[in-house]
Order: sequence, then C-alpha cells, then structure tokens
Amino acid sequence: MNKLATEERVRVVSALVEGNSIRATSRMAGVAVNTVVKLLRDIGCACTEYQDKTLRNLKAKRVQCDEIWSFCYAKAANVPKAKQGKFGFGDVWTWVAIDADTKLVPCWLVGLRDSGYATEFIRNLASRLSNRVQLTTDGHKAYVVAIEDSFAGEGIDFAQLVKLYGPDQSSEIRYSPPQCVGCRKSKKIGNPDPKHISTSFAERQNLTMRMGMRRFTRLTNAFSKKVENLAHAVALHFMFYNFARVHQSIRVTPAMEAGVSDHVWEIEEIIALLEKSN
Repeated sequence: MNKLATEERVRVVSALVEGNSIRATSRMAGVAVNTVVKLLRDIGCACTEYQDKTLRNLKAKRVQCDEIWSFCYAKAANVPKAKQGKFGFGDVWTWVAIDADTKLVPCWLVGLRDSGYATEFIRNLASRLSNRVQLTTDGHKAYVVAIEDSFAGEGIDFAQLVKLYGPDQSSEIRYSPPQCVGCRKSKKIGNPDPKHISTSFAERQNLTMRMGMRRFTRLTNAFSKKVENLAHAVALHFMFYNFARVHQSIRVTPAMEAGVSDHVWEIEEIIALLEKSN
C-alpha cells in the first residue's frame, strides 16, 4: 500500500491545524480526500494517546471549563427520524478545560451536554491535577454534581459565573448574542477567590477552536459528517495548540509554560507520534 512521504504528511497536517477543511487540504497538499481523512484518523489517535499519558500531575492553580457547540451529520432539525436520538447525529458538545495561568488545555471530551458526560469530563480533569485548584464554570447545573463527585470532600474551590444578557433590541444582527449587562458569581464549594472567578480564558479558547478547526465554523458545509472524525480533529488541534503553537501572552507554548515540554514542537515531531503509537 502506498504511504505518504513525511513532507506530504507535513503539508497535510499543517493545513489542517491552520483551520482548513478536508477538501481544501486535499487540494493544497495534492493528495486524495480519503488519504487526508485516514491521516487525520491516525494522527488523531496518536495525539490522544500521547496527551493522555503526558498531561498528568499538573500543578495548575486556576482552571476554567466550558462547552462549545457543533453538530455532526446534520443539524438537529434535519436529522432523519431513523437517526434521531443517536449520538453523532445532530448536536454535539465539546467540553474543554484550560489552565488560566499556563493556557494549557489538560483535557477535553466530545459528547453530549448532559450529566453523564459532565461527570466523565470532570473525573478526567481531576485525575490530571496534583494539587487543589480554583475551578470556574458557567452556570450549567451538571457541573455541580460532577464536581462534588469527582473531588473528595472540599478538595477544590469551585464557583460558577453566569452572564446576564439584556433583551435583543436588533433583529438585524441575527447571529450576535444580546448585550451582556452583568455577571452573577456563585460560590459552590470551598473558598474561591472572587477576583479569579472568571471563564474568559475558556470562552476565548472557544474562539481559538472555531478559527483552528473548520468543522466548528458556523454557516458552512465543512461540518463533521462523523463524530469520530470530529474527535480526531479536536485531538490534533490541542496537540498543536499545547505543544507547537507559541502563545502570544506567555511567549512560549502552553506545554512549556506548564513544565511538560522543554521546546516548541515542529509538525514533524507530531507526525513522528504515528511511529511511536504503532
């Protein structure tokens, strides 16, 4: 079976991590669409495996969590009756945690926005932390039970921040949210510092995801057709974000700032993970 040369793999992965769609990447790199998809699956699995092993015993102090919406196969209203209610058809949510200081993303989860996925996500996060942290989320109720179950006793300082929006005065701005008129901070567990009750970094990470993965761009036909491929794309995105992309505010990569890497990774190093995972 033919195998892409390293140079060709670099072109494909470089295009994907810069927010290009599968077909655009295929045209830019001069390889078949199915070849791009297969490489995405393989590199996505390798990135998931590497980060799952490496992002452990993290000494974070302040963590923020949020969920970002996307859809697979079709929007929920257009999913055929035979596929309605099945995961991977319609609404899909990606849960993301971010270290407010190092900007490292220690874990994420592609799933639904329910209590089961909330618990799985928070348990994964708890297993990666080495010390007590201050955790802030939005007002999603599923977080409360998940965090109480995942952190023994009061082993965490947890607060929720709920943004308050005014009425939508303009029907012309169809895709813009109403104006934010305030925030309500609510302490849930422990003694969180009010100055650091914020989800700003998590919300900014949502924008980074929409810019860095074509599948998250609104009002296009580049959405994921299979939820498995969405998960692979997310794993590759965070591998590049954590290890290979220098963050402007900290002048190094998040992995370097968090002490889990000593250099800026090149795309070739990410591709080399394929050989290690085989």
